[in-house]
Amino acid sequence: MSKNTIKKIALAIAGAMIIPAFAAAEIKVGIILGFTGPIESLTPAMGNSAELAFKEASASGQLLGGQSITVIRADSTCIDSAAATAAAERLITSDKVAAIMGADCSGVTTAIANNVAVPNGVPMISPSATSPALSYIDDNGYFFRTAPSDARQGQVLAEVTIERGIKEVAVTFTNNDYGKGLADAFANSYSGLGGKISATVPHEDGKADYSAEVATLNASGASVLAVFGYVDQGGRHMIQTSIDSGAFDKFILADGMFGESLLKNVDGDLSGTFGTVPGTDSAGAGHFTTIQKAAGMKAGGPFTSESYDAAALLVLAMQSAGSANGAAIASNVMAVANAPGEKIMPGELGKALKILADGGAVDYVGASNVELIDGSSTGSYKEFEVKGKAFTTVRFR
Repeated sequence: MSKNTIKKIALAIAGAMIIPAFAAAEIKVGIILGFTGPIESLTPAMGNSAELAFKEASASGQLLGGQSITVIRADSTCIDSAAATAAAERLITSDKVAAIMGADCSGVTTAIANNVAVPNGVPMISPSATSPALSYIDDNGYFFRTAPSDARQGQVLAEVTIERGIKEVAVTFTNNDYGKGLADAFANSYSGLGGKISATVPHEDGKADYSAEVATLNASGASVLAVFGYVDQGGRHMIQTSIDSGAFDKFILADGMFGESLLKNVDGDLSGTFGTVPGTDSAGAGHFTTIQKAAGMKAGGPFTSESYDAAALLVLAMQSAGSANGAAIASNVMAVANAPGEKIMPGELGKALKILADGGAVDYVGASNVELIDGSSTGSYKEFEVKGKAFTTVRFR
């Protein structure tokens, strides 16, 4: 598919935003992300990326005989499980959504799945909930994720750290399912590779002062601090306190800390800081970058590819099922995500919908090289490093 073709598709999607959908039946789909809270700088691009896929499917005229998607957004807050559950209940019971793209952070995602989505038979595909524990929830086949488990990220990040010659680190993590799961995965892999963790200290989000946590970590003797937290909350403040106190000046980061707001809001030189975030240099990723730019979006943000892909899988599963019924959607996600079938890239949802309508099969590759095992992405990672005031890509794994 040429870049000109991709640009035309993207412009058609953007144009669909201003065309009244008076002629098409409506399928309501929820997007629930932390539009407020510790990753609020990341979620607008994630939500917008998912909407690109929904608009593309609607604009094609192929979805279930010409039906269109109406998106209803809700705020997960990322950290407040009660608020997230209430928001999801409104989506399901009041707004009557057929499916949910989300949630984002692992704790609220688990709460929504266990308390609302699964009991009500509503499928959900998270683009960013990475806790290993989510692989073991009793989801009855209704929960999926296009983001890989942190069991894999912990292993990759440990390998990167050892390869860089760092044999001892201190670790801090946000005190929730995401932070603890990732910290445990990293520790197990790092220790197995011969590394030493001198201290592990959890931190709470929303505190005014992190000096006690940083002092304990500094006393361990390590010169590098691994920060498994959130870019707009405690993780960032742990870094700032470390720099201000002279405790640490080099950091190891994971996906929750990858965002432009970190470089913008931390006062100090982060050069040499490195980490990992889900990402791929596949052909599909290149197509999606072109689509994002043509739609006026900044390309390459964390979990934007996974968000587009989560939305794409929902509409393809609907088409495969021939229905917007929750159980029917859920039972068809794996079929459209994996082989056999014609490989489908970003910008080709109309083509995929027609293939399915004609009785064919598709293998959705998408922007993040989708391959689902037991409902979760196998995942690829981008190794990054901070140089000056910019994230630079080192390689993909």
